[in-house]
Amino acid sequence: MIVRKADRIAKIDEYYFSLKLMEIARMEAEGIHILNLGIGKPDTAPAASVINALNEDSLDPKAHGYQSYRGAMVFREAISSYYKRYFNVTADPSHEILPLIGSKEGIMHISMAFLNPGDEVLVPNPGYPVYSSAAELAGAKVIHYNLTEENQFQLSMEDIKCKLTDRTKIIWINSPHMPTGTKMSFETMEALVTLGQAQNILIGSDSPYNFILNDERRSILEIEGAKDCCIELNSLSKSHGMSGWRIGMAISSEEIINAVLRFKSNMDSGIFRPIQYAAIEAMNIDPRWYEMNNRTYEERRSIIWNMLDRIGFSYDKDVSGLFVWSKVSEKFKNGDEASDFFLNECRVFAPPGRVFGSNGEMYVRWSLCEPVELIEEASKSIISVMNF
Repeated sequence: MIVRKADRIAKIDEYYFSLKLMEIARMEAEGIHILNLGIGKPDTAPAASVINALNEDSLDPKAHGYQSYRGAMVFREAISSYYKRYFNVTADPSHEILPLIGSKEGIMHISMAFLNPGDEVLVPNPGYPVYSSAAELAGAKVIHYNLTEENQFQLSMEDIKCKLTDRTKIIWINSPHMPTGTKMSFETMEALVTLGQAQNILIGSDSPYNFILNDERRSILEIEGAKDCCIELNSLSKSHGMSGWRIGMAISSEEIINAVLRFKSNMDSGIFRPIQYAAIEAMNIDPRWYEMNNRTYEERRSIIWNMLDRIGFSYDKDVSGLFVWSKVSEKFKNGDEASDFFLNECRVFAPPGRVFGSNGEMYVRWSLCEPVELIEEASKSIISVMNF
């Protein structure tokens, strides 16, 4: 007998990259070496002092038990100091900060804590697919707002307002934006806070790329009163090379944080204490570490830019984050055709923009999370096969 699966599972597909990585693994098993520029998984290690902090606390026998659902107070205090230092945001570590096992999990926690069946959630198109899948798993309806080339992939408040209904519960924003790399203006953030306050809508601000190739770090929580209607997610995955450590945070008002905690406390049993202590070290790292990290990403990005120039793909240089978002040339009818060509003919994987929404149909996304040598090899392969 086959047990019937839950209806909620039928509404979503397995995560695109989960399936694609299995396909690439099969190709590798057949002896076909693939140069993977598809995944936003930093390959640079955390600072040595971060690893030392993990190792040192791991030696304490008391470090291995269940931890507080709210996270260690010393960790929350470090998050508070971090936000004050880099964003001039004041957050009470006792009530307004909730450590997370990664911000991806936080998106699901927030969705389950605030959404009822039939509620509506506004998500960017293109955008991170998990905003949509989390909403659908919670029984809500996904409404896309448009980010387009004509508008420099910026959020339009007119577009947002046209799509609001009395069922709108959450609006997800992401700056610097994945996959396009655009940075939201502070004026737009202010307009969103005003909207959230006036219409009792939760603004979910997902902000994991602020320290990657970005000199304009902003938080929506800088705006007076923002915590009344906004929750910001942040993560050390991208900014500190700690993606596999699964450590992040949510910041908002006590009321909003407590609602998320009510769901989260039924889903996990806290974060391994040495990881929390290592995260404290990471957030207190010398700022020159970020500069060094970004020089690495700049070198990689310049190689991809050069390759795109050679093959006639267009892109914007005034962006941030871990990816290059490129529009295909006239040689290809869309991003899917280009991505398939690169995989099958050049042995290079870069996902089609359609994965992130219909407005990405004519685009391909390139990751900066591989060594220079691999990016150079991939670029040379593409240029050679395309005879440029």
